[in-house]
Parts: sequence; structure tokens; C-alpha cells
Amino acid sequence: MTIGKIIDGKGFAAALRAQVAEGVAAFAEKTGRKPGLAVVLVGEDPASSVYVRNKGKMTLAAGMESFEFKLPATIGEEELLDLIEELNADERIDGILCQLPLPKHIDEASVIAAISPDKDVDGFHVVNAGRLATGQEALVPCTPLGCIMLLKDELGELGGLEAVVVGRSNIVGKPMAQLLLAENCTVTIAHSRTRDIASVVHRADIVVAAVGRAEMVKGEWIKPGATVIDVGINRVVDTEDGKSRIVGDVATAEALAHVRAITPVPGGVGPMTIAVLLRNTLVAAHARAGLPRPEGL
Repeated sequence: MTIGKIIDGKGFAAALRAQVAEGVAAFAEKTGRKPGLAVVLVGEDPASSVYVRNKGKMTLAAGMESFEFKLPATIGEEELLDLIEELNADERIDGILCQLPLPKHIDEASVIAAISPDKDVDGFHVVNAGRLATGQEALVPCTPLGCIMLLKDELGELGGLEAVVVGRSNIVGKPMAQLLLAENCTVTIAHSRTRDIASVVHRADIVVAAVGRAEMVKGEWIKPGATVIDVGINRVVDTEDGKSRIVGDVATAEALAHVRAITPVPGGVGPMTIAVLLRNTLVAAHARAGLPRPEGL
């Protein structure tokens, strides 16, 4: 039995961060300042706190300025929007990221809309979504852009390939489909209402699973020789020993007998997200300074 390749997301992300660091040094030499990334964390969600801390470390490691704003969960929406307006006007800051999810009394859509599209390094603003959909230069959501980078590194030219994206979120599924279309793939978005989803997935040369359901995509659904990008991060508890573990949206052990290549969970797409965030911040800094986009990014 042929076993598919495990895609090294960690290694690719490390190389991308190194490339960004070189670009940051060149930007600082040209402009006399470092790119700046502001991260806003509301509340004490443990997973978000760890993620923000890692972002801060990697921002500094890339040679950028890191600005962190840790706010209580009780903060009012207007106060948060006032902070974002200050960050929009701060010339030291090229990228603004407000860590999601937010407390229930704060409207996430209003917060995302308040961030300047030119500093929206998460790529969630409707202006950036519209630019992406119409083929214009845009700041693109980090996770799907990281997925495209991994796919192009593995497969080279993607034009003409059939791709199925499982999941239709604004954060991953929809922008992923737009990026694949821009690479001249034939794209289907599958979701919870898709009829006979197994046969839809089985058509695909590329499968991107981003549905948030543990091991939903079974090995037998995968077309032999397909490349699979597993975006899912799900914590499951083993019935035998009661210990928890992290799994993706794809049943990886089953899929390995079918795929050409697949990203592992953890260690596949996850490391790419922060690396692309740094890339987006550098790209935003160049655009704000009136400089061309860094070569290769």
C-alpha cells in the first residue's frame, strides 16, 4: 500500500517567517522605521491568550514592532471601537488584529468594519473580501492564503485542477474558494446541506477541509492521488483512557492510503496562519509607505 506524503507546514512556515524577516530589515532600511502590528485581546480566553502571546513573540522575532492591548471582558463596544479608531490613526501601526471570538455583548461585525481596510491584516473587512472576489489586490485572510501557499509548493501549477472546499465560513471557506478560482481551479464549495457529500469530495484533485467537525471527511471519500489540506482543529476525548487529543476535519489515518499528500493536525496549516499574518503586515506596511510589494510575497 502506498502511503501519502505528510506536508511539512512547520518547515514551510519557518522559511516564510525568515523571508519576512529579510523583508522587514529591507523595509526598515528604506523607511527608517519597522512595520508595526497591533493585537487586541478582549477577555481571558486561554486559547486566545496563548495565540496572542505566540503572535507577539514571532512579531518581534521577525524584527517588527509589537503592540498588545489586553482589555477586560467587560469593556463596552464603544470603548473598543474608540481604541480601534486610535490604532487606525497611529502611523507606527501597519496591521490591526482584534482576536476573535469577542464577548457576546460586542458585535464582531461592527468591530471588523471599524478597522481600516489598509490595516486589516486578518483580511476580514468587507472591502478586502470584495477586492479578493473581484480579483483586485487585497489583504487576504491568513489561513486560506497559507493553504494556497502549501498547495502551490506541493503541486506547482494549480490551473485546471478540480477543488472541493468543505466549509463555507467567511474566515476560511469562502476566501479559500476565491483564491482557488484565482489559480484557475474548478471550485465547488460543499457544506452541511450538500447532497451526497462523499461523492462530491471524491471528484476533487484538491480537498480543503474547513468545516469544524472532527474527522468528518473519511478516507474512502478521497480520490486516489488527491492533495488534502486539513484546516480543522478539534479536541476529542478518547473513550478508553479519557485523555484528549487534537484531530483535524479529515480522518488522516484512513486518508493516507488514498492521498498524494496531506497536511497533519497539528503541525500543518496552523503554523502557516501566524507566518502569513506577519507577511500580511509587511505587505500592508509597503502599501502604506507607497512601496511595491516585496518580491516573492
